[in-house]
Amino acid sequence: MNSKFNYKRENLLSRGQLLVQVIVFSTIAIIIIGGLVGWAGTNIKASRLSLERERSIQLAEAGIDYYRWHLAHAQTDYQDGTGVPGPYVHDVLDKDGDVAGQFSLVVTPPIVGSTKVRIESTGIPINNPQIGRKITVEFAIPSLAKYAVVANDNMRFGLGTEIFGPVHSNGGIRFDGLTHNIMTSSLATYNDPDHVGAVEFGVHTHVNPPPGSGTTDPFRPLEAPPTNPVQSRPDVFEIGRQFPVPAEDFVGLTSNLAQIKADAQASGRYLASSGSQGYQIILKTNDTFDVYRVTSQINQSGCTNSQSQSGWGTWSINNRVFVANYAIPANGLVFVEDNAWVQGTINSARVTIAAGRFPDNPSNRPNIIVNNDLLYTNYDGQDVIGLISQGHVHVGLVSDTDLRIDAALVAQNGRVGRFYYPPPGGGNNCGPYHVRNSITLYGMIATNIRYGFAYTNGNGYQIRNINYDANLLYGPPPTFPLTGDQYQIISWEEVR
Repeated sequence: MNSKFNYKRENLLSRGQLLVQVIVFSTIAIIIIGGLVGWAGTNIKASRLSLERERSIQLAEAGIDYYRWHLAHAQTDYQDGTGVPGPYVHDVLDKDGDVAGQFSLVVTPPIVGSTKVRIESTGIPINNPQIGRKITVEFAIPSLAKYAVVANDNMRFGLGTEIFGPVHSNGGIRFDGLTHNIMTSSLATYNDPDHVGAVEFGVHTHVNPPPGSGTTDPFRPLEAPPTNPVQSRPDVFEIGRQFPVPAEDFVGLTSNLAQIKADAQASGRYLASSGSQGYQIILKTNDTFDVYRVTSQINQSGCTNSQSQSGWGTWSINNRVFVANYAIPANGLVFVEDNAWVQGTINSARVTIAAGRFPDNPSNRPNIIVNNDLLYTNYDGQDVIGLISQGHVHVGLVSDTDLRIDAALVAQNGRVGRFYYPPPGGGNNCGPYHVRNSITLYGMIATNIRYGFAYTNGNGYQIRNINYDANLLYGPPPTFPLTGDQYQIISWEEVR
């Protein structure tokens, strides 16, 4: 009996141990299987979420593509053809014609004179609307203000000139300063009018190579074809020089003054002939400007046109009469049918001041003159000034010895520069104004004929700094010409 009882007890114990093992391993198996199921479910959920997020970004991109197409057909419509503020929501269909989702657009139109449009597009998938991704893109049409200096004539830049920004001439260029960007000419070679000798490269220098210094004015064989390669000369051309390159359309660059006049008369500020010397315009930081009628110019005894320069004068105000204070118009256009002296400071303003007379008569074209500082408050693209003259853009005799001009300067038929004012001696005397210290230009220069603020005998501004305002490329002054009619993407950012 005892052995039989012991057998049953041992059998029960064995079965109990087996049951415990089964329970333990079953529990482990259930945990593992549950984990695998949970992991699989999480992966499936993550895959679906990833798919929806990818669908969201594609829907957002579809919104950007749509509005780029819309702007190609309605270049200045920033309200999606509705005439009311956004956001603008559109369905997006899949290949079967079913709604796959939506995109929602918020459009920020450009500021005056600019073409930069900001589009905010949010993609919303139909199966998971709470998963939305948002991207912001900026479109713009480039303007022709892509150079620090662009000219339609042969150019010479002397010692003391430093340029930050690209330079181009449809003629040849002699450059004896320092440029920090590319310099180009439409000519392979040209005969430099400032010295005798054979032709030289379309862009060349007379600066003596290191360790030398100064310049050598006669013909430079090392700067002439055909036997010599073009030297790099990084001491003068830091980025390099290229020639020949295609000519720039200078007619396209110099805006249609008649259209500016019409737009200024319609909704800008138009100043008819002064009946005297012209007008002085003083820009202010409160978005207004004072206008004075200039009744006489300085006539300094002994200061004469010793070089017989066409259009010469002191171009400096002697007497003036206050006319009025005006607000800078919403379209930013001020047109003067007379000469215009411009100075002052703006703050978060965009304005174009143009001077012209119609019908156009080459002997009677007005000029724009800047003798005192013309300044921005902000240098991030908020402030921009365009000065467009049918004739010349002058700096006159009585000008600041350290002059700064923040503006895009355009001389449609003339030049940007300063006349020759002879020093004391030989019956001439424009002193002490014949020599000035420094001129700093921030913006760009477009000149039809040869530019210059200094002369080889030391007359004029001793230091010339020309700085290109890169904001002008996509945010030029009002009415500034563009390179075409197609918007380009200039920035792309996912914000959510």
